[in-house]
Amino acid sequence: MEMALSIMIFVVVYGLIALEKVEKTIVAILGAFFVLLLRLVSFEDAISAIDFNVIFLLVGMMVSVYILSQTGFFEWIATLLARKAGGDPFRITLIFLVATAILSAFLDNVTTMILLAPVTILIMQLLEISPVPVLILEALASNIGGAATLIGDPPNIIIGSKAGLTYNDFVFHAAPGIAVVFVVFLGTVYLMFRKMWDVPLEIRERVTKSTPSLAIIDRRKMITALAVLGLILAGFMTQSLTGIESGIIALAGSMLMLALCRVNVDRSFIHVEWNVIFFFVGLFIIVSALEHNGVIDLLAGGLLGAAGNNLFLLCVIVLAGSAFISAVLDNIPFTLTMAPMIREMIETLSAESGMTDHALITSQIAHPLWWSLVLGVCLGGNGTLIGSSVNVIVAKISEKNNCRITFMRFSRYGFPFMIQSLVIAVLYIWIRYF
Repeated sequence: MEMALSIMIFVVVYGLIALEKVEKTIVAILGAFFVLLLRLVSFEDAISAIDFNVIFLLVGMMVSVYILSQTGFFEWIATLLARKAGGDPFRITLIFLVATAILSAFLDNVTTMILLAPVTILIMQLLEISPVPVLILEALASNIGGAATLIGDPPNIIIGSKAGLTYNDFVFHAAPGIAVVFVVFLGTVYLMFRKMWDVPLEIRERVTKSTPSLAIIDRRKMITALAVLGLILAGFMTQSLTGIESGIIALAGSMLMLALCRVNVDRSFIHVEWNVIFFFVGLFIIVSALEHNGVIDLLAGGLLGAAGNNLFLLCVIVLAGSAFISAVLDNIPFTLTMAPMIREMIETLSAESGMTDHALITSQIAHPLWWSLVLGVCLGGNGTLIGSSVNVIVAKISEKNNCRITFMRFSRYGFPFMIQSLVIAVLYIWIRYF
């Protein structure tokens, strides 16, 4: 009975999130309430299921990026790059795609696009061309770049915490595959768009004669914020030496940034996306009911049965299945559901193979499965307009500026790029781990 109720609540919550008729945070919290009301998991177990490492990491990075955004840093970077490109739309697009991917890897992809999309629209309007193709390509680049690091995409934060993967693990395992995906992506963009725009010299001069330094609001604060951000990233990279969780590093770093930059604490915390934080809290509790009542074990056993205990086939199923599901549904609840399933599969496969050495289990079983999940959920977000939060946000910003991005137009760009990325990802997993 408890298993059936846990599944029913999860399916209803997932369905309402997918339909987007009700704010997803409300749906997640109400789902958690019914899980507790029906005693599907105890209150103590529900609270212990909330991963505070994920929560602290999100809050810390949100505060840090907000402080940096108030200095004019992102506007300065964008206008400087556009000027360096000589006002040429295609060169601007390529440079912006590279900048978007890099910033999405070192900050987070959602925040990166919130800050870069308006600047992109402004520059393209100055050049008198439609910003829509560029915005779609930036969203795709943001999803690709975000997949490379622990902090780049919310699913990575979840997987990193659940699997005990560090920032350096992502740099060593995910980043090389993502680098190949991104280089091929740029090459395809070059072939498709290099002759798309022809802008007269006098219009280009609107960009080349701009003064990027005017975008900087507070130079001293910008330098201080960048220095602290560097310390945060250094903290992530030395995690294996210090043993400090990434969430604590991000939260402590954001507090140091608040103190050194003399920023109003109340205003900074207002800009934390608390709806996202409570969305995570609700989902953690709902998924804990699935774990507690044996649903996760059942699903993991089903996937293992479908793969016939063939690890490479299982990795392909996880990668491709994650991608296609993430393309049509929110990848955050899907990742929260898949993480415990992957853990269960690792335990089952290691027991069946007779492996007891932790290092051997990690290298031969755990890593192929975890990185298949990372690549699948992140790259799958490029498939459709609703595949990731980045896509939705870019569409909303674009619509506010009278440049509507339709579901079909985004899919015409995104879906082929998603398939291209998945083929590369499968080859990467095979070459790297098999």
